[in-house]
Amino acid sequence: MIRRVIFSTLAVRRRLTAVGGGGAMRAAKRRPAIAALCVQCLVGLVGGPALAGGFRAPAPPVTTPSAVIPHLSEPPALEDFAGMRPGANAAGMLHLSELTQRYPINGTLPSQKTDVYLGYTNDSFFVVFLAFDSDPRKVRARMVRRELISDDDNVGFWLDTFDDKHHAYMFYCNPLGVQQDAIFTEDQGPPDATWDTVWRSKGRVTANGYMVWMAIPFKSLRFRREEVQRWGFAVERDIPRTNEADFYPWISTNRQTFLGQEAQLDGIQKIEPGRNIQLIPYASFKALHALDTRDPNHATYDNRAADTQVGLDAKIVLHDSLVLDATIHPDFSQVESDQPQMTVNQRFEVYFPEKRPFFLENAGFFNTPINLVFTRRIADPSAGARLTGKLDRWAIGAMVADDKSPGESVTPGDPLYGQRAYVGFVRINREFGKQNTIGLLYTDRELHTGGVSPECTTDACTIAASRVGGLDGSFKFGKNWALQWQGVTGYTRLNNASRLQGNAYLVHLGRSSDKLDFDSTYNDNGATFQTAPGFFQQPDIRRAANSVLYRFRKNGKHFLWHGPQLASFDQWDHSGLMTRWQAHADYQFNFTGQTSIGAFFNRGGDRLRPVDFSTLATNRYYATGYQGFFAGTALSKRLSFNGEGGVGRDFIYVPRSGPPVIADASYARVFVTVRPAGRLTIDNTYLMSRFLDRQSGSNAINVHILRSKWNYQFNREWSLRVIAQYNTTISNPGFTTLQTTKNLNFDVLLTWLTTPGNALYIGYNSNLENLDPSLALTPDGLARTRNSFLNDGRTVFIKYSHLFRF
Repeated sequence: MIRRVIFSTLAVRRRLTAVGGGGAMRAAKRRPAIAALCVQCLVGLVGGPALAGGFRAPAPPVTTPSAVIPHLSEPPALEDFAGMRPGANAAGMLHLSELTQRYPINGTLPSQKTDVYLGYTNDSFFVVFLAFDSDPRKVRARMVRRELISDDDNVGFWLDTFDDKHHAYMFYCNPLGVQQDAIFTEDQGPPDATWDTVWRSKGRVTANGYMVWMAIPFKSLRFRREEVQRWGFAVERDIPRTNEADFYPWISTNRQTFLGQEAQLDGIQKIEPGRNIQLIPYASFKALHALDTRDPNHATYDNRAADTQVGLDAKIVLHDSLVLDATIHPDFSQVESDQPQMTVNQRFEVYFPEKRPFFLENAGFFNTPINLVFTRRIADPSAGARLTGKLDRWAIGAMVADDKSPGESVTPGDPLYGQRAYVGFVRINREFGKQNTIGLLYTDRELHTGGVSPECTTDACTIAASRVGGLDGSFKFGKNWALQWQGVTGYTRLNNASRLQGNAYLVHLGRSSDKLDFDSTYNDNGATFQTAPGFFQQPDIRRAANSVLYRFRKNGKHFLWHGPQLASFDQWDHSGLMTRWQAHADYQFNFTGQTSIGAFFNRGGDRLRPVDFSTLATNRYYATGYQGFFAGTALSKRLSFNGEGGVGRDFIYVPRSGPPVIADASYARVFVTVRPAGRLTIDNTYLMSRFLDRQSGSNAINVHILRSKWNYQFNREWSLRVIAQYNTTISNPGFTTLQTTKNLNFDVLLTWLTTPGNALYIGYNSNLENLDPSLALTPDGLARTRNSFLNDGRTVFIKYSHLFRF
């Protein structure tokens, strides 16, 4: 499966730092800093059961495994493998069967037999999997939406068509043939699962396991125009009930590389790369009723009975390996709402990942250790273009787009009204040696206005120009070590004509293996460094973070491993004043059935300054910390659970008066997925964050978020999704300026999707909030009611798109 196996990180839930929100210790990934004060802690995947007898495979081969794929006179069919036996038409295909476990026990023989058959014709690449199972009743096979197969049994195939050990296409199917595809880039975090292309697949559950047939057209791939091709490849089978991941060749966890262990595929010749044009025109109809708070003193409603729009997404392949994507009047009405997060009582902006397809595809080209490209800053584009691809050992990327949101966020008469920002990124990356890179990134955002806006005071409205450029690199050494670094300089001009110029640096050293993981990061943000297009939270810091995890491997029938994780976090400003420190420890036990349990403990402190909060007259030190438990399991094919909770001391950043204060805090996060039938999936989320006054024990802030998402898949094309979410913040006005708010949202989406680009969406969204019908303004915001609800947002839309491929 795409996400779970390769980046098998149990991203430690108990973060070193509770960034507001009741200590919801946010999971952090190395590239986009979800919370500026979190430490990246990489942890190995929770494994599955040991093999009876514990047979161990040979050591990893010294030389790269290779295979020769035959040319087929006619394409194979799934029926050629009836009874899970290759028929006469399959006799000429390349046969692979020597898979090796990567998880749960690195280097051991698989618990189940897998046969893989490969071949190609003049226009397509074919892969057939025969996945045998000693207990076929336990095979997890569900009719789900395209891409959502990671919780099922599945098989996959990787193709490194440039044989550069840096990039690979990924094609996966569950036992029913439901597809999942992505592009993987070494050292760039999780695969880009938003990449979609056209290919065919079939699947069938049998009395002995299941069979999957894949047909991948060459025009869906990019590769060099050469007479004879040499590609890298890997084969994978995942068995989620045991957390097993088997590979050919053996992809060992004791090496800090994935594609560096791939096999060589020879024999492909006289094929043409896909130089095609794809056009996806769309038309949408929308009726809406929405609250307009651009002028908070006179809030009103925006009502549109019939808003129609047409647009176009285009993809053109240039020079075999360069792809030009363009969009005109993009519409993202079908995109699912964000996963719930705690946004109340936060010191810094909360990171919400990008969800819009145009900005997600090939986003990995612009990823660097410092997050300088955060496309959610482009809130409302009317057009955009992106060029990405490879030329020999050079990877290049460029993107331009406009953003209408600054001019739409103010009322007529404001100097910013009707203005739009223009954003551009340029990325060049050079590969050298064995999986090493050095690159350059330049970002620019320009906003021209007639003066300073009195209505909009966010960075999106106040920054007239933001230009950042710099160098970065990635190096591998030894079997287990990797180093990433970046240095950038930035220039910022505000609408009031003031200017800032500063630098930022980051170095990350990581080690991963079967037993020991280690991470160390140093980050330096200058006092005057800013970036408008990136995700940036805090200047004037020097930050060091370290973490180490050790696994005591048991590899028993049920008990797999246990071990501690220790981490530290220290932060200073450029005068040498320590502004934050944290120390963290947890211990976890991991079992079969994707089951884990553990406990954590952390302590730390923050020194807030008048520059941080104007209500402070001098620097003030605050002690914080949490302790708690966590657990998770997917032992049942119908039910999975993950949860954690903790108690401790944390900040109230928005007290009724004066500087921030420390409160007794507690939090809980619970995620439960129920699959009562093969076509129905119910994902449930509950988040809780509570702050109590330390003197009286009275409630100060109490936040609850409940979300339930129901998805029913009628067949591979038709699906229905229903989401209900309730958010409430119960506030004590004696302790905080936060209002008591209640919000209830319903989202319904009917989808018909045959292939990427050919789709029909029919959707409805309604939002209810405890607003006073008068929409009167109080010192704390719009007036609220105690129990009654007002519909402040309602949308009905229909969107149809069609793929034309030339």
